[in-house]
Amino acid sequence: MTWGIISTADINRKVIPGAHASDKVDLVAVASRDQPRADAYAHEWHIRRAYGSYEALLADPEIEAVYISLPNTMHCEWSIKALEAGKHVLCEKPLSRHPEEVAAAFDASERTGFLLSEAFMYRHNPQTKRLIDLVQDGAIGELRLIRSTFSYGLYDEDNIRLRTDVEGGALMDVGCYNVSCSRLLGGEPERVWGEAWYGPSGTDWVFTGTMRFPGNVIATFDCGTAMTERDELEAIGSDGSLFLDDPFHCDIPVIEVRKDGDVERIELPREDSYRLELENLSDAIRGVAPVLLGRDDAMGQANAIAALHESATTRMPVAL
Repeated sequence: MTWGIISTADINRKVIPGAHASDKVDLVAVASRDQPRADAYAHEWHIRRAYGSYEALLADPEIEAVYISLPNTMHCEWSIKALEAGKHVLCEKPLSRHPEEVAAAFDASERTGFLLSEAFMYRHNPQTKRLIDLVQDGAIGELRLIRSTFSYGLYDEDNIRLRTDVEGGALMDVGCYNVSCSRLLGGEPERVWGEAWYGPSGTDWVFTGTMRFPGNVIATFDCGTAMTERDELEAIGSDGSLFLDDPFHCDIPVIEVRKDGDVERIELPREDSYRLELENLSDAIRGVAPVLLGRDDAMGQANAIAALHESATTRMPVAL
């Protein structure tokens, strides 16, 4: 499957090695906003073609799929442009916090017949699949509570992650993972409550959320761009709990089964989540596997993020 990358964003450095390592992915092109930048980037990352505009890459008839790593506010716009240009699309998370934009992007996917998927790479990792299996198999009894954290420290107010004009902030940058994993285990929320501290840049520097799911399952999470580095996930049930110290990066994939005072460590082989998400869409395009993350998941994600954002700004719970 021939791929191109739209943008030279920092996240690409995690995606490109997996693309180069896969026998299912042929990364042939990258596009930037100017030709010299594209040329330098292509040389640095051993990519054969460089385009000085996003439109030029989309006009290349040999490129079958694109990975979009543009700023948040450009995700759906350029996904639609790529789909209408005849390309399959893997778009970096989060697609948008505006459900109507996500719906429009998937409408374009269905209208054109080209696939669109949101790039939550951790969802493709074997650690995540094992977590799902353990919960569904009753390893901790009935699921009661989902607890997660994701934070790091960033204080450069000009950094794109902290800019209001591209809808940055903790919830969009890392909190979307907390929302995703809570939904993965709990389903779609019935009600949410969000609280935020807005830092000097105007974006949420710390965000906490509570989500209530069907069956009396509750999720709590905190995320931040102004805290120490943390990422954890715990699924707590009537008979025990599952603890992941590295649920999103999956660099050290281990699940601790905590039950009756004992701890069992389930160690899994390390896999490149970025390679796996590229391969999933490549397989889906070839018709040999389903898309893991399609319209339903992306809409559920956008609806939950929108409700949490509304709750934090109105200081009221929001029903979905």
